[in-house]
Amino acid sequence: MELRAYIVRRLLLLIPVLVGVILIIFALLQFFSPVQRAALYVRSPQQFRNLDQIIEKYHLNEPVYVQFFYWISEVLKGNLGWSKSVNMPVSDALLRFLPATLELLIFTVPLTIFIGIKLGITSAIHRDKPVDHVTRGLAIAGYSLPAFWLGLMLLMIFYGFFTGLFPPGRLGLDAEMVVSSASFQNYTYIHTIDGILNLRLDVVLDALRHLVLPVTTLTIINLAFIMRIMRSSMLETLNKDYIMMARAKGLDEKTVINKHARRNALIPAVTVSGYLVASLMAGAVLTETVFNYKGLGWWSVNAAVQLDVPAVLGFVLFIGTVIVITNLIVDLLYAKIDPRIRLG
Repeated sequence: MELRAYIVRRLLLLIPVLVGVILIIFALLQFFSPVQRAALYVRSPQQFRNLDQIIEKYHLNEPVYVQFFYWISEVLKGNLGWSKSVNMPVSDALLRFLPATLELLIFTVPLTIFIGIKLGITSAIHRDKPVDHVTRGLAIAGYSLPAFWLGLMLLMIFYGFFTGLFPPGRLGLDAEMVVSSASFQNYTYIHTIDGILNLRLDVVLDALRHLVLPVTTLTIINLAFIMRIMRSSMLETLNKDYIMMARAKGLDEKTVINKHARRNALIPAVTVSGYLVASLMAGAVLTETVFNYKGLGWWSVNAAVQLDVPAVLGFVLFIGTVIVITNLIVDLLYAKIDPRIRLG
């Protein structure tokens, strides 16, 4: 009952947060001229010839509250404007590039979270021993590496030196032709999943080859941070009175770690993991650009370079919503891990 009430409270709090995000984005629109804002209501390239009519139709010279009414009405209908950088509606562009970013998440997030938590716990248990020094050194090195530099180094080694071993992009030419053919059903537009569903092992293997380097880059960089957070949290937990009491009762160390310490040390790691998912959903901009991996990050960079205002604002609106929802999920996981939070 307490958990259900907590979930209801968090869902109700989600509404004003989402409203706040929308108001901030709308406020940013006021820095643009009516002609620039008119692009947010365009549905096809031909409509750019009639911007004066669009300005009049959506009252872009009227007071701010009138403009907001028409803008939010169009947003709720799914009309986010026309993206000139990819020559399609912004809503269609989001749907087109989202699966690529989701595919990165599917492989990066589990690796990063589980390995990071495992290494953090191991480092804390063996504090000031060789294992601890090695893992901390690797964590500092990984956290310090710029994503673009690491990505370029991996490309030079595994695509340049070992010619074509792990190529950039999402698919090779042969696999792309298969995916684009009439006989191949794109259920999710996530190539590894669709390849399995179509019983095309060649597509799955080709997609995995192209995922190796971007997933490795993102995992190395984000793994370090989660590992450090988990190590600090675990060390703090191991010094708590109830852990000392468990040891004094004669419980073996494995039981103390797994049953009493690990669960309570997970809360900071859950927080970081939630923000990791949100940041990766934002497109892993540098990584996708380096590897020419055409996901949300790749699209947002191209939109910004070409001053594609509707695309950038549509991207920001989508990512803001994702971050708010991710925070909600993290809060619910808190309540599951530590029941005391529900009573706060």
